[in-house]
Amino acid sequence: MSKLKKPLIFSLVLLPFTVLGGIFTCLYQFDLYAEDILAEAIAQLGSKEVLMVISTIQVAGYSLICSFFGYILAEKTGILKVFSFEKKRLCKVLIVTVVAGILFSLDYWTFGKIIPGIGNSYTAGITVEAFIASVLYGGILEEIMLRLFFMSLIAFILWKIFDRKNEKASTGIVIAANVIAAIVFAAGHLPSTVLAFGEITPLILFRCFLLNGGFGLLFGWLYRKHGIQYSMVAHMGCHIVSKVIWILFI
Repeated sequence: MSKLKKPLIFSLVLLPFTVLGGIFTCLYQFDLYAEDILAEAIAQLGSKEVLMVISTIQVAGYSLICSFFGYILAEKTGILKVFSFEKKRLCKVLIVTVVAGILFSLDYWTFGKIIPGIGNSYTAGITVEAFIASVLYGGILEEIMLRLFFMSLIAFILWKIFDRKNEKASTGIVIAANVIAAIVFAAGHLPSTVLAFGEITPLILFRCFLLNGGFGLLFGWLYRKHGIQYSMVAHMGCHIVSKVIWILFI
């Protein structure tokens, strides 16, 4: 039972942040989805409030399950780091985060100029709900699900298949797990990409995997090198920096 105490506490501490992120994501999606799609969902469930409650419960479930088992998997594979912040390391990660946020913000001035619809989505403005959702849901829950849980799970499986003679997963195994997790992370954005553009063209597909896959690799590297807390900081900070740039210059 004592072995389960740390992952349980870890899961419960992160739960309020992920649930809050889920609530704001739901509020943001109310404005994002087409009226007919939203009306159909409400008709099936009864009201927006019921839809939000169900969505929040789902997010809470994802958060608890992925953080609990992700912690255990990360510990077994040797990826897990002490959940604390070291000043010097945090400063370095924040510098990386600012650079990443600036690079991510260039989407408007690069792909936004050649893919119809991207520019309009930025000039329409960023709502408070979208801002908070991207920081909390993207920065915390996505890191829990994709890095702490999924990347650790892949590393665990690869370790047991190819490297079980070692006590912990090797660096090569963890790097391979990071690549796989980054590809899955990018692929996970395809449904929202289709919803946003109404189609998937080769250029839209390239943008999806370049942005989400590339930054997924960065967050996975930070998780492997420094700990999940630093990948969360980088993910949240990347959204904050990029959105502040769009608010100021678009």
